[in-house]
Amino acid sequence: MVDYDYNQEFDEELTIDLKKILLSLWSRKFLIVINFLIMISLFTALAFVMPKKYLVESDLYVNKANNSNMMEINPYAIEELGGAGGGVAALMAGGGGALTNELELMQSPLVIDKVIRENNLVYKKKFGIIPNKKEGEYISTKAFLKKNISFENKKGTNVISIEYKNKDPELAYNVVNSIISNYIELHKRLNSEKSKSDKKVIEAEYNKAKKALNTKLNASTGIPEQALATSGGISAMSAFSKSAQKAMANLTGQVRAGERAKIEITEEASKVAALSSKLEWAKMVDEMSDSSKVLVLKEPQKLRDFEYSSPSLLINILLGIVFGAIASLFAVILAENTDKKLTYSMLGDNIIYDLEEDYSDLKIVLLANSDKQVSIVTFENVPQKVLSDLSTIQNINIVKADISKEFVSRISSSDKLILFVSINKTNSKFYKQIKSMLTEMKKTIITEALIK
Repeated sequence: MVDYDYNQEFDEELTIDLKKILLSLWSRKFLIVINFLIMISLFTALAFVMPKKYLVESDLYVNKANNSNMMEINPYAIEELGGAGGGVAALMAGGGGALTNELELMQSPLVIDKVIRENNLVYKKKFGIIPNKKEGEYISTKAFLKKNISFENKKGTNVISIEYKNKDPELAYNVVNSIISNYIELHKRLNSEKSKSDKKVIEAEYNKAKKALNTKLNASTGIPEQALATSGGISAMSAFSKSAQKAMANLTGQVRAGERAKIEITEEASKVAALSSKLEWAKMVDEMSDSSKVLVLKEPQKLRDFEYSSPSLLINILLGIVFGAIASLFAVILAENTDKKLTYSMLGDNIIYDLEEDYSDLKIVLLANSDKQVSIVTFENVPQKVLSDLSTIQNINIVKADISKEFVSRISSSDKLILFVSINKTNSKFYKQIKSMLTEMKKTIITEALIK
């Protein structure tokens, strides 16, 4: 069984030296400012150089609850309200589900193909210079719907918003107008075809019912029930005469036949009357079918040259700020890692940032390691005051950094090491080589002190 020390996970703490990060940024302040200004200037210039695009908008209200085919007005017509629950369920839901069908109709080739042809939307050279095999041909509905056009059903309403963006404000206005007019025309045509179909079916049923009524009228037999009231003598004689009994039975049979014929004729007459009422409604709906249940709430507007939607100067400036910050950060990281001179980011975790001002911090480190042999490896000239003070400490060995056997020999007996370096002066390659060599020798660097 392997014993696992869970506390071991916390032995290696994640430390972030904010001072080192801030000093790294501050040392690159000119680089940051230059990158920042370049990016803001670039994005600001793009706002004036990039092609301007114009956004034309329109809102359509599709009336699904107030048209001549609704059950409240015409109880004999069935309106497709969308949704599997049928007409009543759709009505309860407000008819919003049916707008899915309306959006499909609006984006169908029945509408869009006409829009494309009316506005002469054709394939052109790619980027204005690269030849295109389809050049001069009308674009497809699919291609049109992929770019710069938007259809949206506003949530909880029967309103559909149309948005179209183009470099030409006149074309943008014309395209939206074409979509509206062709969509309304399609609606009228669908209404007309539906009403004509309804009228034809009802009219055929009405004619059949009327013919059946006439047939029953012509074929009706028997006598009315009132005839029995005048046959009292025959009824009295039927008690004594067989012939009177026979006459009375025939009379009763004829009265029953007459009653049956009356009931059948009444039923056929009711059916004819009902179909006649339906037919009247169908004729009225047919006459009204040329009207549309689409109301334009927001008319598309012709835009002037300065009323473009993009590029936006404010948005471009904000983008310039964001990308300027990102570019500056990458520039700082790149400069810190490729600089030929020592930078803050190259230093280790334990740093004395100013040897002269924070000399007491160094003394604390030395006192804490007074029982060990400590070598101070210098990369730059040490201030004379510090040097003279350190020379009085017995366990200290001051060695000039060098890639040589002598250097290795002088630090080989040391338990701990302290590095004296200088930002923007010490050669970064030489510094990395010395640290790498010390790591190979398994020497511990307890701190790095910066010489101004």
